[in-house]
Amino acid sequence: MTERLNAARPYALGLFRIVTGLLFACHGAASLFGVLGGAHGGGTVPVGAWPGWYAAVIQLVAGALVLLGAGTRSAAFIASGSMAYAYFTAHQPDALFPIQNSGESSALYCWTFLLLVFTGPGAYALDRLLPTRGNRVAQTEQRPRAATV
Repeated sequence: MTERLNAARPYALGLFRIVTGLLFACHGAASLFGVLGGAHGGGTVPVGAWPGWYAAVIQLVAGALVLLGAGTRSAAFIASGSMAYAYFTAHQPDALFPIQNSGESSALYCWTFLLLVFTGPGAYALDRLLPTRGNRVAQTEQRPRAATV
C-alpha cells in the first residue's frame, strides 16, 4: 500500500499545486478586476494602493505561475512571503491566533507555498518540460565524448 501511495506522490503534489495556484490567482483577479465577487465583496483595489494592489498583483502572477508549474519554487517563495507579510501586518495585531484574527487563509497560504518551495512542482508542471541548467549539465556529462585524433 505504501509503495502505491509513494508512486502517486508526484501526481498528488502536482494536483495540490494546481488547485492552490488557481485559488490564489482567483484572489488576485477578484481584487484587480472585480470578478468572482470582487475585492472584499465587491469592487476593485485602487491601482497602486499599498499594500492591497501590490498584493493582488503578486496573487495573480504568482498564482498563475504556480498553477502552470513555471518557476514554481521562486513564485511560491514570493507568494509565501507576501502571505506572511499579510498575516503579521493585517491580522496578527488583532489577536495572537489565526482563528481569533481571521488570518487563517493568510497563514495557510503562507505555509502551503513554503511547502511548495521545498517540494517543487510535482507532476503536470511546465518546469518539467523546460531544460534547466542542472539537467543540461547532467545530459552533457552522460554523453560519450568524441575521440580526438
